[in-house]
Amino acid sequence: MANVSVGTVDRIIHNRGQVTMENIEIVNAIIKKYGYKRNIYASNLALNKKFRIAVFLPKNEGLEYWLAPLNGIAKAAEEFGKFGVLIDYYFYKYDTESFKKIADKVLKLDYEGLLFAPVFYEESVVFLTECKKKNIPIVMIDSNIQEIEGVAYIGQDAYQSGYLAGKLISYGIKSESNILILKITRETERTSKTTVYLQRIQGFYSYFKENAFLPVFNFTEISTHDTSRNHLMVKMFLAIDCVFVPNSRVHIVAKFIKENNLQGIRIVGYDLLKQNLDYLNDGIIDFLIHQKPEEQGYLGISHLYKKLVLKEEAESITYMPLEILVKENYSYSQQSKL
Repeated sequence: MANVSVGTVDRIIHNRGQVTMENIEIVNAIIKKYGYKRNIYASNLALNKKFRIAVFLPKNEGLEYWLAPLNGIAKAAEEFGKFGVLIDYYFYKYDTESFKKIADKVLKLDYEGLLFAPVFYEESVVFLTECKKKNIPIVMIDSNIQEIEGVAYIGQDAYQSGYLAGKLISYGIKSESNILILKITRETERTSKTTVYLQRIQGFYSYFKENAFLPVFNFTEISTHDTSRNHLMVKMFLAIDCVFVPNSRVHIVAKFIKENNLQGIRIVGYDLLKQNLDYLNDGIIDFLIHQKPEEQGYLGISHLYKKLVLKEEAESITYMPLEILVKENYSYSQQSKL
């Protein structure tokens, strides 16, 4: 159409020079008129181009939750691998020393993209700050560090999920009630997850503040640790009608309540861990809020694929839908589908 050679068009499209301004204007006018777009797939295949992505997550040993995003990442790796997407995995133990050691290793390597789950807040801020100097696309899943600009996030809106938990825990209650907010953390947990817990708790309180028609709710907050030694005591639950656990360790509370035969306590928590599902099916846990970690893993790689391979813009924040699980809409036959 431009009456020039294929080589000339190629040099103009890729800005390789050695062409006249007249031909540049003619070719660009045709591109604009007919909406020509490069076939990214063909270009990458022809060049045999590879896009290496680093996945940096906590080890899943003893942490069932972290198996789910890995399943999603594996699914995405298989799907996008034919377009040159390659994934290397780096795992850190649930302590700051392990995190720093693996983070230093990742920073010394060259990757086109990064999928990262921040657990240790201060260390993650330092790590992300250094990663940004590489000018590569970065996606966080599970927890969001909002102070770091230009990093995509795929996960739950923690504040909104806490707001939902407040609605669930108050549903159908007509008289004055006592709510226990039980924060169960690890002994060494100075984490961005702590920020998530706080956002959930803030959202939880907001529901009650914004709904004046509700009966009186009295709140008690207790912090304890997830260790081999049980820190829970029966006296914590005296006169308690409802318990909110702002993380996946709600099964610890459910086990204690079941073992001590404490009756009439509504429980709301997070995540479809097997132990949580056991107590959901037993009727001990009333509601679980699911944050779809497998889908987070898949969408994280999909985001990087769009940026790296397709050269497309992608949403900087993707909030997962808030899914509510109760005994009546969940069965073990569905586990393999989630």
